[in-house]
Amino acid sequence: MVGVSRRRGGACERIVGSGALRRRRKMAAAEAADTQLMLGVGLIEKDTNGEVLWVWCYPSTTATLRNLLLRKCCLTDENKLLHPFVFGQYRRTWFYITTVEVPDSSVLIKVTHFSIVLTAKDFNPEKYAAFTRILCRMYLKHGSPVKMMESYIAVLTKGICQSEENGSFLSKDFDARKAYLAGSIKDIVSQFGMETVILHTALMLKKRIVVYHPKIEAVQEFTRTLPALVWHRQDWTILHSYVHLSAEELEALRMCPGYIAGFVDLEVSNRSDLYDVFVNLADREITIAPLAKEAMTMGKLHKEIGQLIVQSAEDPEKSDGQVIQDISLKTREIFTHLEPFSEVSGDGEKLVLNFEALKQRRFPPATENFLYHLAAAEQMLKI
Repeated sequence: MVGVSRRRGGACERIVGSGALRRRRKMAAAEAADTQLMLGVGLIEKDTNGEVLWVWCYPSTTATLRNLLLRKCCLTDENKLLHPFVFGQYRRTWFYITTVEVPDSSVLIKVTHFSIVLTAKDFNPEKYAAFTRILCRMYLKHGSPVKMMESYIAVLTKGICQSEENGSFLSKDFDARKAYLAGSIKDIVSQFGMETVILHTALMLKKRIVVYHPKIEAVQEFTRTLPALVWHRQDWTILHSYVHLSAEELEALRMCPGYIAGFVDLEVSNRSDLYDVFVNLADREITIAPLAKEAMTMGKLHKEIGQLIVQSAEDPEKSDGQVIQDISLKTREIFTHLEPFSEVSGDGEKLVLNFEALKQRRFPPATENFLYHLAAAEQMLKI
């Protein structure tokens, strides 16, 4: 609560200046907005008999989401590999899952492993990994969800939970922009070189990208970085970093016009209905689906973009942030190509492409084709 004044003998005495008050209100509003991003917390346990159970959650959740989160937590995997932290998205709900093995010294006598699940409205793996680790330590010590719920509510309402023994967490320490920049564009370019321009083009045109690798950690690290190739949009809602080939997940994916989807099941390579571009991360191969080849035709412009990406990424003096900035400047330059052929629509609400004017400019066929499909992706075509 922000204190503004206190009463003395029936009179009010100002204790906060108007400028300071405005700043405090602004900070309080920002903190409130940040804390309202969390949706729920849950607990999954694996007992000494090998059974995996959804034990507790706050507040309640749907059966569909519960089953999805059970599938995502590694405790139900037959290969018994422990994945300490996974994250993903399902129908605009982000999930973050931290899994730990229970040591013999814990009060959890009949439990061998457990997962703490957080659901939220925002993409911020580092923030929720930090918070779930604290919740894990609390559960290992107390063996009851009560302390976890208290901490969850503290972060939900105040953006902070403090504990000397389990560690402190402050929501505002984790900026969304830092999460966007946490991956490495340079690593992607070192793996794919000039072919990185295929990924850039697919993202510019809002195509469907599927990424496969048998290790979920590799999939997540790679996929989370890709939206930075189109930094001007700063849109991580296109990211679905951990998808199973289940009917409801694929149905949710199909509702998205363009996406980046990560899979650990090689069977996805046979599902050409799911992608325009397929990235086999394990074999370092990028494949363009037959139906997407016309829109993805490469020309001189793409060669220029590819060379810029590679030169920038290979510069040892440049950080990942500077490489992203270089690509973003080139992207803006591409949009300036469209400007002379854009006009205000009949209803005066948005810019649309004058295709005849574009054709008269006589760009190379691949450039004209790309600009046309870019206009389509930006919803600039006349209907």
